[in-house]
Amino acid sequence: MKQLPNNLYTAEKTRELDRITIEEFNVSGTVLMERAGAVAFETLKQHWPEAKTICIVCGTGNNGGDGFVLARLAHENGFQADVLIVGDSNKIKGDALAAKQRLEGCGVNTQVYGNGKLPLADLVVDAVLGTGLQGAVTGDAIHAVNALNQHGTPVFALDIPSGLQADTGSVEGEVVKADVTLSFIGLNQGLLTAKGPDCCGELIFDDLQVPSAAILKVPTSVKRLSVEPPVFKKRDKDSHKGLFGKVLVIGGDIGMSGAARLACEAALRTGAGLVSLATRYAHASMINTTRPEIMSCPAERESEIESLIKKADVIAVGPGLGQSEWAVTLFAAAINSKKPLIVDADALNLLAIEHIHSDNWILTPHPGEAARLLETTIEEVQADRFTAVQQLAEKFGGTVVLKGNGSLICSDGITYLCDKGNPGMASGGMGDVLTGIIASLLAQGLSMTDAANVGVHLHASAGDAAAKGAGERGLLASDLMPSIRRLINLS
Repeated sequence: MKQLPNNLYTAEKTRELDRITIEEFNVSGTVLMERAGAVAFETLKQHWPEAKTICIVCGTGNNGGDGFVLARLAHENGFQADVLIVGDSNKIKGDALAAKQRLEGCGVNTQVYGNGKLPLADLVVDAVLGTGLQGAVTGDAIHAVNALNQHGTPVFALDIPSGLQADTGSVEGEVVKADVTLSFIGLNQGLLTAKGPDCCGELIFDDLQVPSAAILKVPTSVKRLSVEPPVFKKRDKDSHKGLFGKVLVIGGDIGMSGAARLACEAALRTGAGLVSLATRYAHASMINTTRPEIMSCPAERESEIESLIKKADVIAVGPGLGQSEWAVTLFAAAINSKKPLIVDADALNLLAIEHIHSDNWILTPHPGEAARLLETTIEEVQADRFTAVQQLAEKFGGTVVLKGNGSLICSDGITYLCDKGNPGMASGGMGDVLTGIIASLLAQGLSMTDAANVGVHLHASAGDAAAKGAGERGLLASDLMPSIRRLINLS
């Protein structure tokens, strides 16, 4: 079993990788299926060492073929293996049929699934539907999916949980909720975003010894985000604050000063040399008192904001900005500055009205903001997050971060996926912290793409570190600050 790869594929590209391996590198489909079944059996033994009886629910395609191989190996090693076939068994052909015949040749009888409960077992295996599913589960497979979920024992999914859309991570009907999912050959992008992680449980990958030359023949524009240190070189002893960037955060309308403060502190904790805040008169002195390292300045008049913008290397606009006349004025000043921008929160809502295009900014919408920017619904965004983030980049330019489960970063035609983070981060202020982190990294000299990628990875990793021990529920945005500081210093 291998570490999760960085290359992520659509179902079509995975099939192409499979075809090239078979036709151009002379690795037969039977060999690949046998390898898949063998890896599945090893995974079963490692994760459920006490299991002695297994129920394997197989479809009529190659996913079912993997299940037949697993059942045979389990039987040969002393397990009781019950094998149920969903659908018309006469439709089983090719490598899957050969695997079924080898299984039956070992004395294991397969049975047609009768739409009822599954037999008692220590473990149930989902080998019903593979990555080729388009749309909702239909027919007898609906009953099989429900029976797998209701069995009350762990569920082990082969390749993909039945019902999950391999390309998008969306669910259009019934879906298996697996405890462990074992993916083969090429990792499908939908397993890591939207509903994918919830359906997959623990995700494991094995390339089945596909030649690296075959992988090179199937390029992909979607990459799993893997940020390895060092990001920054060690600072020289004669360093001074002017070397590490000047960040200006614009935001904090009446009643929303906390968002701006969080963004500012995150920028400081990530290593920015100087961080200023352009905010309301009513907030400036208060923030100076609670976090004196933030240069919190009143910006009610145009001259005041222009003076602050002139000194900045990077501007983060939006945290707590609101949509008042004051907000519109400050947003316009940030846009007109032509300086590198991080655009978040209410600044994105203002952008949805303006429809400006720029290559000198990073946009960080959550699905609701993305829907407004694309003039669609949250449901449409979440149904295909990859298309949504690409459309945002095409429409508005620059680098786009689509936040959420499996955050996506689209930059220069490549989409990166972050598979870190946790549900505890679904709380107010988390996005403001991300804005501050990215602004700080950009001010310290990273490119737009690297600042977004490293920032998202750092933010998610800090959230995971902060949740460890104390738990996810009740996690606050400010709880991330110690972890941000520790993690940025590991680079």
